[in-house]
Amino acid sequence: MKFWRTPLDIGEIHMTRGMVCIIEDRCKGCGYCIAFCPRDVLQESRRFNAKGYHPPEVKNAEACVNCHYCEIICPDLAIFSVEMPPHGADGEIPSGTGSAGP
Repeated sequence: MKFWRTPLDIGEIHMTRGMVCIIEDRCKGCGYCIAFCPRDVLQESRRFNAKGYHPPEVKNAEACVNCHYCEIICPDLAIFSVEMPPHGADGEIPSGTGSAGP
């Protein structure tokens, strides 16, 4: 998309990036985090947790913008996101598995 003018602070603007962490044993598989994620970061996993539910898993970690919708909507406090630096020490965007163990 082309703009007719350039913002004065274009060098200071950055998109935040997040890493989604899931506490699988707390999850009851309601799917709210999957349904309400605006960037389609999560999907339902095929594995079972300790309660016998399918917890979500991260399918597109690079798309997370750290909006916190998943943790706001989760009734079991089983998911949260943390802000990641825009670039790693070597200039690469950091990646992770996106899961937190018990």
